[in-house]
Amino acid sequence: MNMTATSELAARLKQNVGQVIVGKEDSIDLLLVALLCGGHVLLEDAPGTGKTLMAKALATSLHCQFTRIQFTPDLLPSDLSGINFYNQKTGDFQFRPGPLFTHILLADEINRATPRTQSSLLECMEERQITVDGQTHVLERPFFVIATQNPVENQGTFPLPEAQLDRFLLKMQVGYPTSHEAVNILQRFKTGSPLDHLSAVASAQEIRDAQDRYAEVTVSDDLLTYIVAIVEATRSHQDVILGASPRGSQGLMRASQAYAILRGRDFVTPDDVKYLAKPVLAHRLVLTPQARIRQDYARTVIDEVLATVAVPTEDTLGVR
Repeated sequence: MNMTATSELAARLKQNVGQVIVGKEDSIDLLLVALLCGGHVLLEDAPGTGKTLMAKALATSLHCQFTRIQFTPDLLPSDLSGINFYNQKTGDFQFRPGPLFTHILLADEINRATPRTQSSLLECMEERQITVDGQTHVLERPFFVIATQNPVENQGTFPLPEAQLDRFLLKMQVGYPTSHEAVNILQRFKTGSPLDHLSAVASAQEIRDAQDRYAEVTVSDDLLTYIVAIVEATRSHQDVILGASPRGSQGLMRASQAYAILRGRDFVTPDDVKYLAKPVLAHRLVLTPQARIRQDYARTVIDEVLATVAVPTEDTLGVR
C-alpha cells in the first residue's frame, strides 16, 4: 500500500464514521491517527457525549474482531487475559483466551476497575503480548485499545496511574455538540441508530499495511530537534513535577507522521507537531498540587511551552 492509498483509506474510514457521528471531525482524525501509527486512545468526557458510540462506529468500520469490556470493580485480571483450565477429557491444562485477544478493544469506563486489573493492560498495550502462567501469547495486529472514562464522577473509581496513562498515545475530549449539530443528531437518530446499518470499509490487512507505511513519512532533523525541545521544556516548567518522557517524544513524532498522511502529505510540518502536542503530551505531565486543581491546566502548560520554543522555518525544513 503506497502513501496515496493510505490517505484514501483514512478518508474512507472518516467518511464512514461520519455517517454515525455528527461533526467532531477533529476527534475522528485523532482516532485515525492513533490507529495508523499503532497507538491507543483514552477518551475522557462527560456522560452522553458519544465516547462509546464513536469507538463503536470506528470498530464497525473495520472488518476486524471487536470486543467491548464494561470495566467494574469486581473485574479480575484473568477475566481479561484468559485462564489455563484443566480439561478432564484430555487430562491436560488448556488455555482459554480472554477478551483481550482481539483487534479492537473498547475498555468502557476503565477507571472503574481496580488498579490490579488496570495494570493487566500494561503489557498488552506496550508489547502487544500477554503472559499467563509464565507463557507468552502474541497478540495479532492490529491491536487498538480505545478506553473511556468519566471525569466528573469520583465515587467507585480508581484514577489511572501515570505509568498506564503514559501507554496511551492520545488523550482526547469529544465535547458537547453545537446547537446545529445537536439538531442534526436528533434528526439522524429519530428513527433508530445509524450504527445498526453501518458496514465495514477496511480490512485488517489494509490496516496492517497502513501501519507499516506511516513511518515512511519524512520528518526533518530540525523537526526532530523541535519535538525534543518541546518535550524537554515540559520538564522545566514551574508547574510541572514530572514532564513528558522519551516515550512522549516518540509518540509526538509518530502521531505527526500519521496526521500528515491524513492531510495527504508525505512530510511533517511544524503545524502538525503543534496540533498534536496537547493530545499527545498533556496527559503525561504530573503537575504540582497547586496547578492540579485548575481544570485542564496541563493543556495550558503545553500552550505555554509551544509559545516559548522556537519553531523551525521553511528554509531549514526544506518543505516542498
